[in-house]
Amino acid sequence: MIERSKLAIILEALDRQAAVAIIGPRQVGKTTLALQIADSRDSIYLDLERRADRNKLSEPELFLENYEDRLVILDEIHRVPELFQELRGIIDRGRRKGIRTGRFLILGSASIDLLRQSGESLAGRIEYVNLEPLNALEIGGKDRDIQRLWVRGGFPDSFLARNDRDSFSLRQNFVRTYLEREVPLFGPRIASETLERLWTMLAHSQGGLLNASRLASSLSVSAPTVTSYIDLLVDLLMVRRLQPFHSNIGKRLVKSPKVYIRDSGLVHALLGIPDYNELSGHPVLGYSWEGFVIENIVSVMPEGTRVSFYGTSAGAEIDLVLEIQKRKRPWAMEIK
Repeated sequence: MIERSKLAIILEALDRQAAVAIIGPRQVGKTTLALQIADSRDSIYLDLERRADRNKLSEPELFLENYEDRLVILDEIHRVPELFQELRGIIDRGRRKGIRTGRFLILGSASIDLLRQSGESLAGRIEYVNLEPLNALEIGGKDRDIQRLWVRGGFPDSFLARNDRDSFSLRQNFVRTYLEREVPLFGPRIASETLERLWTMLAHSQGGLLNASRLASSLSVSAPTVTSYIDLLVDLLMVRRLQPFHSNIGKRLVKSPKVYIRDSGLVHALLGIPDYNELSGHPVLGYSWEGFVIENIVSVMPEGTRVSFYGTSAGAEIDLVLEIQKRKRPWAMEIK
C-alpha cells in the first residue's frame, strides 16, 4: 500500500476538531485512507451509497448517540446532504458532555466550495482536507515511476494496474461512468455526450487560455452554458482553472484563465493515448507534462497558497506563480 502524505494531516485534524472532511474525486483513495484510519481506532463505517446504511440514518440522532465514543466514518455524504444539519446538533450536545474531537470523518467527492454549501451549518465544527491523486513524492520519485505516474495518472487503481493496457481501460471506463452516474448527482441534467465532447476538447487544448465562445460554437450551446459546464468540472475536482497573476506593474496582462484537466492519465484517456510511445509523438506532450508538474507542485504546497500564471498581451509568460502565505515575494516557475 502506498502511504498517503495527507494521513498525518488528517489524524492531526481529528485530534483538534469534531469533524474532518476528506475531499477528493471518486476513486482517488478516500475510502482506503479512511479505513486505514479506522484500523487504528474504535470506529464505525457507513457507506451512504448503500441503501442499508442510509436507512440506519433515517433517525440519525437515535442511531449516532450509540457511537459517541467512536469515530463515525460517513462515506459519500453528498448522497444525504440534509445530514449536515443533524450533525451540528449531535456535535454540540457532545461538546456539552466534554466530547470535543474526533467524532466524524466525512468523505465527499465534490470540491470544498461545493460541499460547504451543504455543510455551512457545521461552521466552526469541521476541518476540510483535500486528497489529490498520487504525487511523485508518494510513489518514491524514481524516474521510471514518475514517467508511469505521468502516463497513467495518479488515481491509485490506474497507477497500480498490471500494465498500460489495463490502466488505459480503467481510465476509459472511469470517464464513461463518471459522466453517466456521478455528474448528474451534483449539477443540472447535462447530456453525457455533450460533456464528454467538452472534456475531450479541453484535453486537446490542455493548458490553453479559456475561450468559452469557441468551445460554445463547437458544441452548439451558449458561452455561459460552457462556462457553467466548466464550473461543474472544477467543482468536481476534475478541471483546474488557473487564473492569471495580477499585479500593479504597468503591463497589460492576460485576463483569461488557463484550463487544465487535473489528472494527466485522464488527459491521455480522453485523447486515446494508451502509453508513453504514443504520448511521445502526440502534440499534447508538452502541455500534458506542464499540467502534470503543476498538479504535483500544488499538491505539496501549504494550505492557502495562491496559484496562478503570468502572461502579457505581448506574449511573455511564466507557467506557474505561487504566492505562499507569510512569504513576501511570489515564486515564479517555468516548466520544461
